Amino acid sequence: MQHWVALLRGVNVGGHNLLPMADLRELCSGLGWTGVQTYIASGNVLFVAEGAAEDLAATLQQMIAARMACEVPVIVLPATALRAAVADCPFEPQAGKHVHGFICWSDPVVDPDALGRLRAASEILIVTGRWVWLYAPDGVGPSKLAAKLDKVITRTQMTGRNLNTLCRLVEMLDDRRPG
Repeated sequence: MQHWVALLRGVNVGGHNLLPMADLRELCSGLGWTGVQTYIASGNVLFVAEGAAEDLAATLQQMIAARMACEVPVIVLPATALRAAVADCPFEPQAGKHVHGFICWSDPVVDPDALGRLRAASEILIVTGRWVWLYAPDGVGPSKLAAKLDKVITRTQMTGRNLNTLCRLVEMLDDRRPG
């Protein structure tokens, strides 16, 4: 049995894809997953299960569609991969709400022209493997880059969390047995 983190894309945002976390926990437990925990309403799930990441993600995505009538992309990462990504974050944890980590379903491709058009002078974008890190010191809300990141990072789906959320997920994993 392995510890996993599922990150759902576009859950409970702007009144769309409404998915109560209690229902999500119940659905995951119904799949035979154990130790199911969620964190905040944006679709972060910790669990223990056997299987491959892609299979677990596909199963969860299919069950959400079937039982809750939501089409929600899901990515599943081993706990160790999330820990490593947060440990390798190129920005300091104190910048938590100004740093967002976006995990990509596949290797991201950066469009340099779009990046040049959308990036504010204060913003920094760094790609490390399948993670895209955005530092937006003036806030993500007013950031044109954050709003149109899908025009800059191409050929993949992605879902993002601020560094505070990612650090909290790691803390929750650390409260469990190693995995």
